[in-house]
Amino acid sequence: MSLIEGLLLQAPSSTVTLLGAGLFLLVLYLFSSGSSSEPQGKEPPGPRPLPLLGNLFQLDLKRLYHTLCKMSKEYGSVFTVHIGPRKVVVLAGYKTVKEALVNHVEEFGERGAFPIQEELNQGLGIVFTNGDSWKEMRRFALTNLRDFGMGKKGSEEKIIEEVRYLIEVFEEHKGKAFDTTESMHYAISNIISSIVYGSRFEYSDPRFRRTVERVRESIQLGGSRSLQLYNMFPWLGSLMKSKSVVAKNDYNNKQDIHDLVTELKETLNPQMCRGFVDSFLVRKQTLEKSGHMNTHYHDGNLIQSVFNLFAAGTDTTATTMRWGLMLMAKYPSVQDRVQEEMSRVIGSRQPLIEDRKNLPYTDAVIHEIQRVANIAPLALPHVTSRDITFQGYFIKKGTFVIPLLASVLMDESEWETPHAFNPAHFLNEKGQFVKRDAFMPFSAGRRVCLGESLARMELFLFFTSLLQRFRFSPPPGVTEDDLDLTPVVGITLSPLPHQLCAVTRV
Repeated sequence: MSLIEGLLLQAPSSTVTLLGAGLFLLVLYLFSSGSSSEPQGKEPPGPRPLPLLGNLFQLDLKRLYHTLCKMSKEYGSVFTVHIGPRKVVVLAGYKTVKEALVNHVEEFGERGAFPIQEELNQGLGIVFTNGDSWKEMRRFALTNLRDFGMGKKGSEEKIIEEVRYLIEVFEEHKGKAFDTTESMHYAISNIISSIVYGSRFEYSDPRFRRTVERVRESIQLGGSRSLQLYNMFPWLGSLMKSKSVVAKNDYNNKQDIHDLVTELKETLNPQMCRGFVDSFLVRKQTLEKSGHMNTHYHDGNLIQSVFNLFAAGTDTTATTMRWGLMLMAKYPSVQDRVQEEMSRVIGSRQPLIEDRKNLPYTDAVIHEIQRVANIAPLALPHVTSRDITFQGYFIKKGTFVIPLLASVLMDESEWETPHAFNPAHFLNEKGQFVKRDAFMPFSAGRRVCLGESLARMELFLFFTSLLQRFRFSPPPGVTEDDLDLTPVVGITLSPLPHQLCAVTRV
């Protein structure tokens, strides 16, 4: 950790140093701030900010979502917080988040990007872009991912094949305790890899392993205090080691993608596309032959889009699955009931997607895992595309907006026991599965997760297949109560490092 990082992260203990830094920043603020126009209406309330530092000393940067949930109880479901010098409007609670993202999709539908995201994405790809490029890349991605089986029978076959490889890895441990992280991430990565590249990778493939590990490291560092400080004060970039690590990981992963794309180009058959990359290359060639040189179909957009798909298609689902297995070990009675239902309904054959409708309790458990895991508590930032008066408050065009998904999944007015693991949230009095409007782990509106249908299929097939084959329990000498559900905070929330025993069921 650098000296600057240390001084900033020790707040408020380094009072003298911080006062000096505050005075320096105040001078910068006075020189850099021009005349600002008066707001056209009442702005959302919030804690009073300091010049440039904003509400830095009121925010727990290790658990920002937790601080914002607490602030919502004081300031309401629409409030303002200053993350450094940047004004951010936070939306809290199911009704408010839905109203903004679904009912006002045009005003709240643009993507915001903090400095680290702007630097790494360069206005390319699918996730952190807006305008015509985003519309074209998202449309192309959705169309082609569906063509290659996303959410359909083709994906089911790929997932079932990968489940078998994962089961083999679990069986190698012969019931002894092990960490599921690596193998779970490799397995989930292979699903999106098979759709994007047209083939899976061996878990021992060095390039594949490095790519997966870099993504995981960067996602964890992305939620660190030092990266958040960089996003507030980009001039600190050269002093932040974590920023350098993330940038290096990004460069190396894109270089690996470039090499894979080059290999696919050499064997490209326009009449037989193997995956998303092939389709993109064929589209690019077709446009070039027709004289359309200035289009969105270029290598930069291809590499960034593949990286977006790979990163988003790996971490969220793999992390949710790790939470799921850990929760089964922590709540063995729930695991018993899932396995009893599966034995009764499908026996020993391979679970299929069509079984979901006949496994209401199992389906409820999977949904409750997603709700409690709460892996994307802040969602990704939005930005207002125009001035809007929302719930009586004026929000200016270009304002960053955080849809606080944690407050939706834990909304006390929507969930009977919001802070407890309770599959009954998704069951009626007859034991039938029921949908809940406030179940919003994939966000909502125009920026809803591109791979929701694939993720839902992966979670069901991986979870049921593993629970059918194994009994999950804590290591010897560790009780269910010892399994700590406190998350490790990154861009997503992952479980603390832990081991589980996967004992083959007779």
